Amino acid sequence: MGDSESTNATPTPQIGGQAELQTLAARLKSRAESVLFRDQPEQARDLRSAAVAIDHLIHLRAEIRRAADSTKDESTETHLRELIGGAPDG
Repeated sequence: MGDSESTNATPTPQIGGQAELQTLAARLKSRAESVLFRDQPEQARDLRSAAVAIDHLIHLRAEIRRAADSTKDESTETHLRELIGGAPDG
């Protein structure tokens, strides 16, 4: 078992691009406001919190992308782009 991956491991989902994340945040916000969760305020609050976290992630990725675009240091640029997964704009 030393170097092999565990068969019990769940693959980590990949984070999508900005448009996909914005769509997900909008869906979560809409679902939180829907009648489905009127009698489950904790779940609605969790959905709203998740949407806010996604919006924050979008903002952070944009700031990291701007920093990568403006740096003159190649290794810093590479590292910053790796942090955002080399995600394309949009």
